[in-house]
Amino acid sequence: MTEKTAITPATHTTPPAKFSHGVRKGNILQVAGQVGFLPAVEGQAPTPAGPTLREQTLQTLANVEAVLEAGGATWDDVMMMRVYLTDVAHFAEMNEIYDEYFEAADLKAAPAARTTVYVGLPEGLLIEIDALAVLD
Repeated sequence: MTEKTAITPATHTTPPAKFSHGVRKGNILQVAGQVGFLPAVEGQAPTPAGPTLREQTLQTLANVEAVLEAGGATWDDVMMMRVYLTDVAHFAEMNEIYDEYFEAADLKAAPAARTTVYVGLPEGLLIEIDALAVLD
């Protein structure tokens, strides 16, 4: 049986509880919910990329990508993404940012995705994204 391997990229802080930023088992990599925190700085609390949805979405996608890469995956391996927004009014803007980002990434095929509104993120955070990748 294949063992689970916890994934924490060097750019990420150690999780505040007993969970991992990502877990790989065999050819499956689950990226835990990522938010728009800037890369970790030793001894400093996590800092949001900025107050805007654009800043936080781009940083969140970069954080997901860092976990994917640390787990040996790419965006082309992602089968499913779940996006959580804190405000229903952000749907259209997030879709624009998402489309621009993945157009630039030149994906072979877009992953399945689901977006929902969730009001439980820490104060100041506007978006969270998780992803499921299946590697060849």
